Amino acid sequence: MKIVSSIYRLSIRAAIPVGIFLGWLQPAAADVRLPHLLSDNMVLQREMPIPIWGWANPNEKVTVSLGNSSASSAAGANGQWLVKLPKLPAGGPYQLTVTGVNTLSLSNVMIGEVWLCSGQSNMEKPIGIHPGQQPCPNYEKEIAAADYPQIRLMEVPPENPRTPGDDVAGAKWLVCTPQNIVVKRGGGHGYSACAYFFGRELHKELNVPIGLIAASVSGCPCEPFTPPSGERWLGMIRPLIPFGIRGVIWYQGESNLADGMKYHDKMKTLITDWRKTWAQGDFPFLFVQIALCKYTDDVEMAPRLWEAQTATLDVPNTGMAVTHDISSYPDCHATNKQELGHRLALWALAKTYGKSSIVYSGPIYKSMAVAAGSGPTKVRIQFDYTGSGLASRDGKPLDHFTIAGEDQKFVEAKAEIDGNSVLVWADSVAKPSSVRFGWRQDANPNLMNKEGLPAPCFRTDKWN
Repeated sequence: MKIVSSIYRLSIRAAIPVGIFLGWLQPAAADVRLPHLLSDNMVLQREMPIPIWGWANPNEKVTVSLGNSSASSAAGANGQWLVKLPKLPAGGPYQLTVTGVNTLSLSNVMIGEVWLCSGQSNMEKPIGIHPGQQPCPNYEKEIAAADYPQIRLMEVPPENPRTPGDDVAGAKWLVCTPQNIVVKRGGGHGYSACAYFFGRELHKELNVPIGLIAASVSGCPCEPFTPPSGERWLGMIRPLIPFGIRGVIWYQGESNLADGMKYHDKMKTLITDWRKTWAQGDFPFLFVQIALCKYTDDVEMAPRLWEAQTATLDVPNTGMAVTHDISSYPDCHATNKQELGHRLALWALAKTYGKSSIVYSGPIYKSMAVAAGSGPTKVRIQFDYTGSGLASRDGKPLDHFTIAGEDQKFVEAKAEIDGNSVLVWADSVAKPSSVRFGWRQDANPNLMNKEGLPAPCFRTDKWN
């Protein structure tokens, strides 16, 4: 009462209403705010409800408007709020307005296709010069040509918290320009080349805006990206939810090289948990098979990981880009990210966007059987994804096949294309039981389909 009386006397002397003095004693109302992910220049996923969220005063009404659509919600006791705007077709630019005790306006917002691009250094690798890596072919021309106003780039800083985060501080959307494609953020020296070339091809083929969210950490195994408690998950991926995405491209595995088939289990868990947490169904998850490299003295360690990656195709709505023919051996950082982005885009265009005439995978081992006939006993290898037929990339006899009898002693084998299958044999193996293909970390076999997509390595004997 003494304080109120003093305020009353002061207000009389100063001819200022008492209410204003009392207002000064109240805590200031918290402004409505948005996560950094929601900013000028962003792309929102087309043809699905659009989630917009942020923070305000508890119970405060917040209204979000985009074009002719609007939606309102009240903030919860913790100040968090979420609205979902109706789905929209591709287009823009729009202005998005958020109104509560204050008003926020985001400009140059597009509606299109959004992809999350994650992994380790091969996903982080930029188009141009990066310490310890070679740039992409023709990188200066590629950077100069990176002028696509409808492609938007966002990069998540490499946060590593021990508690769940709700924002990606410092992140913002940039319009794709020659200047912005080389902006240094996080641990990188420019935007992800793999993501950019993938997005560029989608943009050209679909003629819609493309939003790319890069979230990679050099040298990182897959476990920290796995919910619910992986440190990279907590700080880099979880804060992106519930932002609408079409799918994920993933380039990682070098740091899990020793896992062998265990990597398949880890990736299956990661993919399943990302989809479950995002609550958008089984969105596409397209990944890259790691490149040829002089990884270790055990030349079969990389093939065992390649085998695990191929096995991950059993997870619904996944796809794999094979890289051995575009590798930069002995460096694990393949420079030809243009072709890599193309191969990932083939999977997306064919399987996600319904362009059924596209051949999107190289031949993948299906089955083996002993073939009838005279002469040395041959094994017939059948493949899926043969496209318009099998071929040798260099026109030479097929290479990097080995064969073994029951003793499992593998020797170099001869191989020839027979229709949509391959016959494999060795004169010294009378009763063949197993065939291996490309089963070395430096093997660059020439088997492909006529569309130019290579076959990944395989072994017919059970993995161990």
